[in-house]
Amino acid sequence: MKVQIWSDVMCPFCYIGKRRFEEALTAFGQQDKVEIEWKSFQLNPALKTDTQISVYQSLADSKGWQLDYAKQVTGQVAEMASQVGLDFNFDHAVVANSFNAHRFSHFAKRHNLGDAAEEQLFMAYFTDGLNIDDQDTLVELGIKIGLDANEVREMLNNTEAFAGEVRQDISEAETLGIRGVPFFVMNDKYAVSGAQTTDVFLNTLNTAYQEWEQEEGNGFSVTEGPSCDVDGNC
Repeated sequence: MKVQIWSDVMCPFCYIGKRRFEEALTAFGQQDKVEIEWKSFQLNPALKTDTQISVYQSLADSKGWQLDYAKQVTGQVAEMASQVGLDFNFDHAVVANSFNAHRFSHFAKRHNLGDAAEEQLFMAYFTDGLNIDDQDTLVELGIKIGLDANEVREMLNNTEAFAGEVRQDISEAETLGIRGVPFFVMNDKYAVSGAQTTDVFLNTLNTAYQEWEQEEGNGFSVTEGPSCDVDGNC
């Protein structure tokens, strides 16, 4: 069964939602039958990478908040993240456009490392205070998950590499009416919007899986009648 996740690496609730979904997936117990596909989404496509200002200032400027209020809001989000074992360090987060990070994620997905790439990108942004729009940073993240450094750098130097895939994901999100992330689609039918509780994810997984299993012919009920089996019994 496929689970598609629209996400932006700069979205704190996407990282929190990832952890809660992973908790649900562990409780679900059928991880080997679930294919996870990360999809690109940009909350602020026009954001310019700026290493000279804080995330607090960027939020205050974009939302019209006071600086103290921006710090208060991010503090509350950091507390929520800590409840699922994540360490958010907004004091050192770097204001960065996420488009190249999404290209990197698609490149990693081509090598079956999409989930590992997303984890590294989230950690880099929210915990380690790294610039996820910086080529050297992305190359180092690629090395960590087993990608070839030269191939990552070559891909990043080609500004159109995987750009179409990123735009396609964003266009698909618009078609589906997705206006916020994280957004989880299970079995192309059941959706969960936002960093919901683990129970919500688990219940949706169970419902979607049961239907998927029936569609695949693995969960149908059988009405017995005259037949022959592979052992020659008729």
